[in-house]
Amino acid sequence: MRLVRYGNLLSKLPGLIDETGQMRDLSRTIGDVNGDALWPDALDHIARIPLKDLAPVEQPVRLGPPVANIGKIIGVGLNYRDHAAEAKMEVPKEPTLFLKATSAVCGPADDLVIPREGKSVDWEVELGVVIGTPGAYIEEQDALAHVAGYCVGIDFSEREFQFNRGGQGFKGKSADSFAPLGPWLVTEGIDPQALTLQLSVNGAIRQYGKTSEMIFSVAALIAYISKFMSLQPGDVILTGTPAGVGMGMDPKTYLKAGDLVEATIEGLGTQTHRVINAA
Repeated sequence: MRLVRYGNLLSKLPGLIDETGQMRDLSRTIGDVNGDALWPDALDHIARIPLKDLAPVEQPVRLGPPVANIGKIIGVGLNYRDHAAEAKMEVPKEPTLFLKATSAVCGPADDLVIPREGKSVDWEVELGVVIGTPGAYIEEQDALAHVAGYCVGIDFSEREFQFNRGGQGFKGKSADSFAPLGPWLVTEGIDPQALTLQLSVNGAIRQYGKTSEMIFSVAALIAYISKFMSLQPGDVILTGTPAGVGMGMDPKTYLKAGDLVEATIEGLGTQTHRVINAA
C-alpha cells in the first residue's frame, strides 16, 4: 500500500493511493496514519478494505508527511563510503547516530525555510524507514519485520549551526522544514537495499546513489539502534546519504532563496521543495 496524509496545514486526513493512482479516503477507517495504524495487524486490516468502500479524493490536494505523531527521528551519519570520503572523514566502525527534532517534519512539497541566521543550508537525500512493530535488542535477522514501510526523506542541514555553534550537531539538523517526508509511505514490495536515490538542485543532479552501497544495512541499523533505545511504532530512521552534498563541492555550495530541490527514491516517489528565507 501507499499511505498518505492530505489536507491543509491545520487538518490532515489519512488516505491511500490505489493501483490506478487514485487517492482514496481512509478517515472512516483509521483516525490517522500514526503509530496505532502501523502495527502489522492494523496494516493488514487496512489492506483488506474493498476499494469501493473508500471514497475517492478530489485532486489536486496538499500532501502532508505520511506519518503523524512521530516519536523520534534518528539520523545516521556517514553511512555511504563516498559521502565519508567527500567529508574527509574515516569510515565509521559503528553507525554514527544523531537525532532530529520532530518539529522539523514537513510535507513532500512544502517550502524549505532557511533559518534567519542560516548561510550554509545543505541537502541530503535519504531512505526513510518507519517502524511498525516495537522492540528493543532486536536481532538483525528479525529487524525488517519491525518495519511498517519506507519513504523518501531529506536530511536538510545548516552546516554552520552543525559544526560551529557549540558542538551540538542537533542544532544544525532541526530547523522547521528540515525533515520532509513522503510523498507516501510504501508498506510492501520494497527491498531497502535495492533502491536508487537521486537529488537535484535547479535541475542539476547533485546526488545519485544506491542503497546497496550503504556501509550498514537497514537491518543492521535497526538492530544497532535498538541496543541503545527502544524503537516504537511511528519512529523514523533516516539511513544516511550518498556523496554529492554541497559541503563536499569545490567551492562549497549551499542553498539560497529561489532554489528548487527535487529528491526521488525508486519506488517511493518524489519530493519538490522551493527554498525561501525565514520571515
